[in-house]
Amino acid sequence: MGKEDEIEEEKPVVSWHALDVSECIETLKLTDDLLTNGLTTAEAAERLAEYGPNKMTEAKKTTLLELIWKQVANVLVAILVTVAIVSAVRAATATDNEDITTNWIQVGLIVGVITVNTWIGIVQEGSAEKAAEALKNMLSSDAQVIRNGTKVMVPAQDVVPGDVVVLSLGDRIPADLRMFEVANLAGQEAMLTGESVPIDKQTEKIDIAEGMNPQQTPLGDRRNMCFSATLVAQGSGTGIAVTTGDDTEIGTINALVSKVKKKKTNVLKQIDTVSKWLAFFISITALITFLVAKFKTGMAAIEAVSTALVCAVAMIPEGLEAIVTLTYAWAVSNMAKNNAIIRALPAVETLGSVTVICSDKTGTLTQNVMSLTAFITSNARYRNDVNSTDRVNTNFVRDDGFMAERANHQLQRTVSQVIKDGPGTDEPRRGHAAASNHFAIQSLHTPADSEDAGEVAEKVSDSVPVAEGESPSTEWINAALTGGVLCSKCVLGENGSRKGEIGNPTELSILRASYFCGIDIEQLKKDAPVVAEVPFSSEYKFMATVHAPTEADGPGLDGKYVVHAKGAPDRMVNYCAYQAKAGLLGEEYREPIDKNYWIEQIAILSSHGLRVLALCRAEIPKDSISPGDQLGPEFVNENEKGPWLTLVGLCAIMDPPRAECVQAIKEAHGAGVRVAMITGDHKDTAVAIGHMLGIVDETYTDALTGPELDEMSDDDLRQAVMTHNVFARASPQNKIRIVKALQAEGQVSGMTGDGVNDAPALRAADMGVAMGKEGTDVAREAAEMILADDNFATIVTAVREGRVVWDNLRKVLLVNTPINNAQGLGVLFGLICGLKEAPLSPIQVLYSNLICAITLGFVCAIEPAEEGIMTMPPRRVGKRLIGRYLFLRIAIGTICLVAAVVGSVFWAKSLGYNQKQMRAQAFNVLDFGAISVTLSARFAYNSSYHKRIFVGNDYCWYSVAVVAVLQVALTYIPGLNTAVFSMSGMAGPQWGIVALFMVVMFIVMEAEKAVRRNLKMKGKDTDDQEKWVFDEDGNPAEPEGPLVPKGASHLNLAELSK
Repeated sequence: MGKEDEIEEEKPVVSWHALDVSECIETLKLTDDLLTNGLTTAEAAERLAEYGPNKMTEAKKTTLLELIWKQVANVLVAILVTVAIVSAVRAATATDNEDITTNWIQVGLIVGVITVNTWIGIVQEGSAEKAAEALKNMLSSDAQVIRNGTKVMVPAQDVVPGDVVVLSLGDRIPADLRMFEVANLAGQEAMLTGESVPIDKQTEKIDIAEGMNPQQTPLGDRRNMCFSATLVAQGSGTGIAVTTGDDTEIGTINALVSKVKKKKTNVLKQIDTVSKWLAFFISITALITFLVAKFKTGMAAIEAVSTALVCAVAMIPEGLEAIVTLTYAWAVSNMAKNNAIIRALPAVETLGSVTVICSDKTGTLTQNVMSLTAFITSNARYRNDVNSTDRVNTNFVRDDGFMAERANHQLQRTVSQVIKDGPGTDEPRRGHAAASNHFAIQSLHTPADSEDAGEVAEKVSDSVPVAEGESPSTEWINAALTGGVLCSKCVLGENGSRKGEIGNPTELSILRASYFCGIDIEQLKKDAPVVAEVPFSSEYKFMATVHAPTEADGPGLDGKYVVHAKGAPDRMVNYCAYQAKAGLLGEEYREPIDKNYWIEQIAILSSHGLRVLALCRAEIPKDSISPGDQLGPEFVNENEKGPWLTLVGLCAIMDPPRAECVQAIKEAHGAGVRVAMITGDHKDTAVAIGHMLGIVDETYTDALTGPELDEMSDDDLRQAVMTHNVFARASPQNKIRIVKALQAEGQVSGMTGDGVNDAPALRAADMGVAMGKEGTDVAREAAEMILADDNFATIVTAVREGRVVWDNLRKVLLVNTPINNAQGLGVLFGLICGLKEAPLSPIQVLYSNLICAITLGFVCAIEPAEEGIMTMPPRRVGKRLIGRYLFLRIAIGTICLVAAVVGSVFWAKSLGYNQKQMRAQAFNVLDFGAISVTLSARFAYNSSYHKRIFVGNDYCWYSVAVVAVLQVALTYIPGLNTAVFSMSGMAGPQWGIVALFMVVMFIVMEAEKAVRRNLKMKGKDTDDQEKWVFDEDGNPAEPEGPLVPKGASHLNLAELSK
């Protein structure tokens, strides 16, 4: 039984998180004293023999010989080898020194061509083992276990199921553990679960809802488990190793990644198909050539075979693989300059046919920087320019219409329903033990009996402190935001950036906004140090600090301290008796609070997906507390006066969209590419960002949540992914179902990911895209492309480059194929028309094959994008690289070039030139004619009778110059021309013939383009978008099983069946 079979073998799955500790011990067939004494040395040895080492099975590696055989095992190489053998035989049996030299050179050239192409192919082969290697590197090297009642350190690979493992801060966990003792333990499991916040651990078993499969519990919710390769973020604990090696959660991912077979791209499949057809066509042509040479011209058998093989060599595209690789490599180089790193060259072509891009939100579509977007006072709204890098007060602008009404999808809902869907909810995100928002809103009710009771008092617009469209002074901003700055232990990053920042991102957003409005954060904290504080707790969701008054607090505060409180707005509204009129401080601006107004503002902001913090303040006598007091929450929420704080304003906070992504998504839509967003964030946040980016529109109006996806059957999910662009509160485990559903609907999908558990989805997607900054090594190794800047706009740039690659490969074929055909068919038709010897020698043929591919083919390989490339729809699935119109162009080029080569030889013959001069004539007409084909092929539709032919691609004219100079040199250098290339120098009139046929070729190719442009104007499908008889069926095949790979259920990637 092979390793692959072992990986796929079904094993009974135990839901360890749903068992209590005694049941786990019983399941492992151990005794009750395990928790204190651990395993004995003998028991550990027995279990090591039973379960094997605690390491993951390695995928079978491809040997060098296998790689070489894969490259040479095709018909075209077989023909080349045959030619080399015949040439070697001729060299060994020849008596003429010139024939001997020529044949051995021919052998050397052919062997060189095969060697170079084989080396290129091996280099292109992706390293399938790298993702598994990256996983292995994440595993722990040693572990502390209890053996024989004593704590000992053992190699991690010696840990066995049943071992009692002791964990402390910073440890990398060696196996999947069922915890039975924890002390403030939290695990950093982001790379496995996709959740960035450490997950608190417990010892009690996880209760499973009636009728629910325990394996459906997300990994992040299995809070009594610690998983192999994750880290201890805080605290300590002890647990029982329940699974090791391949049976751990990370081991399951390793199995999935290792067994996913790399798919050949459309181009590589078609190159294989073209090669097979070429082999058939070449064989027929060679056979006909042999018959003509033997029976029409009367050549000896060995000479006839040699001539037929020359014809075969002429038509084999020896340089095609090299130029295809160069096309990919050039695109990869261009993309790298734009922060897109391609790991496998053929993946570039896949980008051109992508129809859907599924992107993460945070850091990819958004800036991954929580920012203060708006500030709400009792009478106005202020919008903050989150993209500004200038430290000026004009970043704040009064805009009373900015998010002044609820989002459309929340207009008919109650306040509590709005909050529940938004980022202010107290409900935990998937995989979290608690809400990820420390200042979450737990309950929000109007003071009246009903949630909807009471009208919000209409606010009269005024110009205090500034009118609409104006910016408040730095002093006003300083006073309004002082509470957010002082009531915080956060440290702002260098120059307001994330570099070196410390603290909660939500709180940091207020410091960042203050900094960029010109406030000196450090000086403010020095002027008003903390006298006493109420530390933050998730139980009461606020914090408060006491400070000596500053200039910003206004006059009349002698003998008093200023209290700044910041927290969840629903809590803070209830502790407030007053509000600061227009955000101004001082006794004269204090007025009774309008709770209904503030509650509605909280609901409005939440409906747009913003997190909300309330900033409050009050004054107390200095003798009421002592410096250094650690105050309890009752200082704020159980004051003897009852509600006593003054509400200054609401901070509306979000991770804003990247400015460049808006334009990038518009460009993607123009190119017929859908953009979908998958996020673990809340539905309202996702919809709000989707609106801002243009992802949510009239066609795709709503979002689906992860729990809703889990409840869908495969058929329902296939429909859902075609009608929704936003998937919210979705764990990374949902991604693989989404990508499989899209593929089942015939979509070519790109998928982004950064965590370890994203790896199977990245491998399954047509184009896996990993994050370069925030991603894990495993995700990067599983993906075809890496974003160095984690920016969605880079993906759209890469899609554009992928389309350029497809167009340029077609141009390369338009150049190379007529040249190869003309070499072989020129020999055949020359003999048919009466020539006694082949018009081209084998060395001439090999040289032309390589030099034209590497120079002239390279011109087309690196041609910049033609105008309008991103206004075309994605390439149709199954579309042939050589469609009917490209086939017609190749046929026209072949016929004209064959006619020019053969015709020029007879013309030279009629002028009395000898055999070697006629070969020189054919050689130069062929290669200079190829230059004409290249200059025309640079533009698929646009005319080359234009100044554009001289610009845009400097390598074009370098290549033309190289080919022309080499042609002249080879024609006239003594010895080289006769002994190697079997030709001699040409006379002046012969160059006139070359020039004439070069012009004729250019005119014919341009005339074909003119006809095609005219047909396109009449609505004809000259882009080969319609299905041709030789195209593959683009309809998706019905999936044979569930939309997830085998083993996904153990990983909890998705529900497999209902």
